[in-house]
Amino acid sequence: MTLTLTPLHPLFVAEASGIDLREPVPAGIAEEIHRAMNQYAVLVFRDQKLDDDQQMNFGRALGKLEPTRGVVDAHKHRLKHQEMNDISNLDTDGKLLAADDRRRMFALGNRLWHSDSSFKSTPALYSMLHARVIPPEGGDTEFADMRAAWDALPEAEKAKLRPLTTWHSLIYSRAQLGFADYTEEEKKAFAPVPQRLVRRHPGSGRVSLYLSAHIGRVEGMPVPEGMMMIRDLTEHATQRDFVYRHAWRQNDLVMWDNRCTLHRARPFEDSTYPRDMRRVTLEDVAPTLQQQAA
Repeated sequence: MTLTLTPLHPLFVAEASGIDLREPVPAGIAEEIHRAMNQYAVLVFRDQKLDDDQQMNFGRALGKLEPTRGVVDAHKHRLKHQEMNDISNLDTDGKLLAADDRRRMFALGNRLWHSDSSFKSTPALYSMLHARVIPPEGGDTEFADMRAAWDALPEAEKAKLRPLTTWHSLIYSRAQLGFADYTEEEKKAFAPVPQRLVRRHPGSGRVSLYLSAHIGRVEGMPVPEGMMMIRDLTEHATQRDFVYRHAWRQNDLVMWDNRCTLHRARPFEDSTYPRDMRRVTLEDVAPTLQQQAA
């Protein structure tokens, strides 16, 4: 195996070729992938005809899998592995979700700019999303570089932001869409957790914003004032110069670093066409407040 990288954006994102992800990943190649992620933050692997076991094994070769999924109706899981995230519009019988299905309503939150699992005490490291079935049009995914967004801020604003802590929850992000249909068990599972607003990436040493639609308040600030600041930062961080839009092909696997990117899904005709995407997610090493401050 030889890893070859071709940049796809001036700031980040590269296409990674020369590797068949169905095969076991040697330790040396795994280290090359980590170094590539430190530089590019998003890697695109084309033409990877993976099954669920192979995708899970690829994740395990790079780190520790997240043990839980942040979803409603968690017992209605159609995939073989409980740790694998079902990013689709399909029910357990493989049929399109009904328009009013609460799983569909909840999943609309994926169209908001977010970082995976920032609502968990120990958030996500990498996400690895594989395209099994894609619609004929639409359903792209956009990524934004939070390192470049940080670099472009004025120094005075950086100084103000560095010490801040934010609180994240799935309840906060879905509230933006008017979704409030939770069981008591889900409310407990989705209780808010604190995260740094600014992070230093351990692999590259670069500083980045740590934003997400899951943010619902800023520690020490009145909620309206804090959320206005978060809205302004998100608008700054997702301006077009910082964004890459990925048009999916069947069997693409896209991997991104949640510590220094945002992403969001784009709409498609989900009442007509299936979109079957499956995500393996790696857990970070510790809560952000226990990691090196920026």
